[in-house]
Amino acid sequence: MIKVGDKLPAVTLMEYIDTPTEGCSLGPNPVPVQQAAAGKTIALFAVPGAFTPTCSAKHLPGYVEKAAEFKAAGVDEIWCVSVNDAFVMGAWGREQNVQGKVRMLADGDAEFAKATGLTLDLTGKGLGLRSNRYSMLVRDGTVLALNVEAPGKFEVSDADTLLAQAKKLKT
Repeated sequence: MIKVGDKLPAVTLMEYIDTPTEGCSLGPNPVPVQQAAAGKTIALFAVPGAFTPTCSAKHLPGYVEKAAEFKAAGVDEIWCVSVNDAFVMGAWGREQNVQGKVRMLADGDAEFAKATGLTLDLTGKGLGLRSNRYSMLVRDGTVLALNVEAPGKFEVSDADTLLAQAKKLKT
């Protein structure tokens, strides 16, 4: 399992772009993790699935609500990662009004989850291989703080916990 001091894995996530810009077309766009994190402080949190109850009611909304506080604490970007496709992550982001606050990154093949060792097997529940629920603070691609939830829990990966860590580790 990834731990404090480790580098983020060299995998590519996907992000659905609603409005085309220079270098980003409408629709799914690749986000090479190490390149995207280079030179930035990232508040990254992962959820088992888009549109699921705890993820939609508590986890993602907390980060959206605290986005300005994360910026003030030196965080450049907030990333939400889930084992869903980019279309689903884009739709979930629109529903949750995340634009400009949280990047919704799809780990469609669970490559990131597998590479970090933070998978959650929900095959018996019809959901297949997913990501565990966790949060991490990353600076220039290196993990500074990691908060992994116990199965079925939502106690340490919330926005308030990671925000406190970001404030403490601010340079």
